[in-house]
Amino acid sequence: MKNKWAGALCLALASGIWGGMYVVSKYVLNFVPPLTLLWLRYMIGFAALYALLHAGRKKKGKASLAKKDWLLLAWIGFVGYFASVAMQFIGTQKADAHTGAIITSASPVFIVIFARFILKEKLTARKMLALIIASAGVVIVIGWDIHLQTYFWGSLILAGAMITWALLSVYVKVASWKMDSLTITTYAILFGLLFTTPFAAREAMMAWPVSSGGFWGMAGILYLGVISTAGAFFLWNKGLEMVEAGSGSLFMFLQPVTGSFLGWLLLHESLNGRFFAGGALILAAIAISLLPERMRLVPRMETQKKYIGLK
Repeated sequence: MKNKWAGALCLALASGIWGGMYVVSKYVLNFVPPLTLLWLRYMIGFAALYALLHAGRKKKGKASLAKKDWLLLAWIGFVGYFASVAMQFIGTQKADAHTGAIITSASPVFIVIFARFILKEKLTARKMLALIIASAGVVIVIGWDIHLQTYFWGSLILAGAMITWALLSVYVKVASWKMDSLTITTYAILFGLLFTTPFAAREAMMAWPVSSGGFWGMAGILYLGVISTAGAFFLWNKGLEMVEAGSGSLFMFLQPVTGSFLGWLLLHESLNGRFFAGGALILAAIAISLLPERMRLVPRMETQKKYIGLK
């Protein structure tokens, strides 16, 4: 049970960091184009994580990874840290931020579905109730002013971002059966960096203006690389290591709540009754999902054996 609550704390912190990330990104994107910023985030994040991983190896010794492990890490880096984030950028550009927030907030639904078929996690009535309550909370917080017909292609790309992030969350759980969270996060971000590099280079060749933005611009880039990328991705992966992917997915609903709160605190945006009502529903749904019940806390042993190569 202690692991479950520790995992919940990790997931809540990760979601909170991502919710606040948009406040910093909004400022930094005035100086740095999006794919270049994403490349910088991954470069800084990988450097920070690799330093920690290297320091740990000196104490514990070098851990060997099989070819199958590297392929899984490459898949996580491609589907989550490259494809999902890139599609979110492009989709939001072709639609709008509000439509993007609504569509991508449905990612937990697909995490639950993928976890059922890939991880063999049990689909309980409590889990479904919590998912419905949290979804209602998100709709209340950010509204339902969505324009699928107006932004058809943007909405379609955003749906791809939502589905690929769900796949990332499930396959991180698979990787955690054999690798620790620091190893998973470090090398998955490295693959994300490699996949992002040619697109960032193309953006640079298009002569998009890039500026450091002075002290606060550099501080923002470092924050996005170290805290929002290295820190938050590690916390998310660590949390998924300790709780079921389906239950952990509910913490993604905290992002719009945190983003709205920090927008009010730092950007002087207004908060209304919908924020508090929707936020209360999301917190209630998370509490419901974490209450003890008669259910498996880990996937079936035979599913783990299939992925880690045991007989």
